[in-house]
Amino acid sequence: MKRKRYSPELKARAAIEAIRGLKTAHEIARGHQVHPNLVGLWKRQALEFLPGLFSRKGDRNHEDQEQLAKELYQRIGQLEMELEWLKKNDGLSRFGKSGR
Repeated sequence: MKRKRYSPELKARAAIEAIRGLKTAHEIARGHQVHPNLVGLWKRQALEFLPGLFSRKGDRNHEDQEQLAKELYQRIGQLEMELEWLKKNDGLSRFGKSGR
């Protein structure tokens, strides 16, 4: 049986409703057609994440992630170029020397 996947937007809406405390987890779950345990889980995850959102460390982590992504994209480009070069040269050596 495949697991259901819920969008980040749905999780955020449910977590915010739970944090506000205007409805019970069961009411929120019924409104979003999810299990009440998920509402509690998403609320806990949101509350754990929030303090880091306002810390300077979060800014550094974001910058580190951007730098890492930039380096990885650069490496991917380099590897794609090398692969194309190898394909060209492999094709030339295989077909050029054998006379096919």
